[in-house]
This record gives sequence, structure tokens and C-alpha cells, in this order.
Amino acid sequence: MASMIFTDPSSAAAIHRLPFARFNNGLISLRQFVGPPHVCSPTPTLPQTLSLRSPRSSRFITASMATEPSAKVIDGKSVAKQIREEISAEVLKLKDAIGVVPGLAVILVGDRKDSATYVRNKKKACESVGINSFEVHLPDDASEEEVLKFISDFNDDPTVHGILVQLPLPSHMNEQNILNAVTIEKDVDGFHPLNIGRLAMRGREPLFVPCTPKGCIELLHRYGVDIKGKRAVVIGRSNIVGMPAALLLQREDATVTIVHSRTKNPEEITRQADIIISAVGQPNMVRGSWIKPGAVIIDVGINPVEDASSPRGYRLVGDVCYEEACKIAAVVTPVPGGVGPMTIAMLLSNTLCSAKRAYNIK
Repeated sequence: MASMIFTDPSSAAAIHRLPFARFNNGLISLRQFVGPPHVCSPTPTLPQTLSLRSPRSSRFITASMATEPSAKVIDGKSVAKQIREEISAEVLKLKDAIGVVPGLAVILVGDRKDSATYVRNKKKACESVGINSFEVHLPDDASEEEVLKFISDFNDDPTVHGILVQLPLPSHMNEQNILNAVTIEKDVDGFHPLNIGRLAMRGREPLFVPCTPKGCIELLHRYGVDIKGKRAVVIGRSNIVGMPAALLLQREDATVTIVHSRTKNPEEITRQADIIISAVGQPNMVRGSWIKPGAVIIDVGINPVEDASSPRGYRLVGDVCYEEACKIAAVVTPVPGGVGPMTIAMLLSNTLCSAKRAYNIK
């Protein structure tokens, strides 16, 4: 088998960059990728069935495998909308009970258009569920001390229940120092070493779980996918997706293997999986030949590829070849519209949980 070359998003900045490549003069710059082409060819499949529960009922759905696309497509937008409605009701209940409104503070440094877009989307999401949002926008040449001062102020502010530092930070700042300055009780991104350490230990509970991995597991739960005892493969070992996703699957009693850039025979290993979570940022790397018939696929990758037919000149694809996966897998997330909407929904959920914990409300 030809060797596959792929990268792991290995820093906390990666997840905040996933939807787009870097912007140059306001225009999107499409990356050149190493690996398989983004045009997927058909792959023959074997008949297979898997029973699943609808996310809105206890009724089970059977997905049949065939030579035509037949996988059940997870609607991340719909699930995220349902979660936001649940959060909105809880926020209102909290306000009526004790007069407290959850608050999320976001610190943005610099003028990156993609980062500004993420912050704007988070602010809109907060408004949609009744969470207060606080925003600090500092210039690119701001000092690390200025950022740390705002973090300290938000740490001490009882109206702020979650603090998020938008990544990436300018190169002159120490990202680790800044992220570690956020008090663990308000670390709604779930990146604090103590939160990750508690996630890794049996019998311990983290205060927060990183939002994207948490969203992946939530999708599996809401679609009635049984995780216990299943073989799961996580492709990618980043601190923000791959590693915590593997830990969460392990907590669900799955048998977990991590495939990364130094793994030999990744195709062979992945083909044994009942559940695949891929987060490597390589378009269509996981082909039909990597997938076990009837597998469940959660595709975290969001990669721009050139597309002359698109008005934008590009389209977004995942790490998994969607066309091939649909003919083999039982369940698959689309890109876009799968995991993406869940990340902000989980951020809102973490912020609500932080506010309730501050007042000892279950």
C-alpha cells in the first residue's frame, strides 16, 4: 500500500483555523495538500445493516448498505439547534430562579478576518440563547501583559462564567502562558491542563470538556449509536480534538486506537473500526477502502479545495471522502453541516454549566 502523508493539528490554534486557510489581503488562500485528490471515485460495497435511534425519539432506524448512497446522514445543524433551544430554556430558568445570566468573555488579539468572524459568530450564538457576551479586541502589537490583565479581570468578575482566548495569538505571545492564566473554573474551552488531566483519569471528572470532541460524542448519543465495547479509531492526536476525543471514547468503554502521522498501515487499522472520528485537516484522505461496511463516521475536518464551479472559487470538504463513505458506512456526518455547528453549541453548554456550578445549581 502506498504510504499516506497527513498532518495532525497539534496546537490549540488549529481548531480555530479549521474552516478556512489563512487570509491574505482579505482573500482566502487555498492550501496545497499532500495526499489523495479531492475528487472521489465510486467504491463497491457489501450489504450491511445497523440499527440506530432517531435523535428526537426512541424509534430505531435501520440503515442498509448498498451500492447506492444509503448511509444515514447526521444533521449537525438540527441537533445543534435543538441543543441551543434547550440551553435557552435553562438560561431563562436560571434568570427567573436567582436573577443570574451566564456570561462569556472573548479576547481577540489582532485583525485576522477569520478570527473576527469566529468571534462574531460566538457573540451571535450567545445572544440567540440569552447568554451575555463580553468582547475585548486588542491590536496585533498588544503586549502579553495586557492580555493577561484582561484575563485576570475576567477571572475575578462574577458576571463572567466563561473565558475564551481566540486563537491563534500573535507570534510574540506565549500561547501556553496565556491559556494557563484562565482560571480552571471558567475554562469553557476545556484546554486547561487540569481539565485534560481529569478527563484522562478514571474516577475524576473535568469541569469542562473541549467543545469539538464533546460535540462529536453528543452526536453519537443523540443518534443512538452504541459506543460500549465497539472498536473506535481516532485519526489525529491534537490536544484539542484527537486526544480528548480518544479519552471520551475510552470513558464510553470503547476500545480505542489513535492513528497519526507516524502510524504504519493507517488504512488497515482504520478499516477495523466500528466508529471513526477523523480530525487531521487533509481533504478526502479517508477513502472508501479505509472504511468497514456499516461503520459510523464522524468527520471533524473542514478543508477548502479549489472548485471553479463555486462562486467563491472553492468548496469545503472533510477528511473523509463523503461520496465513497455514503456507500459503505451506516452513519456519516457531512461537511459542512455536521460537527461544525456542534462546537459553538457545546461552548454555550459549557458556559451555562459554569454559571450553574458557581451557584451550586444542578
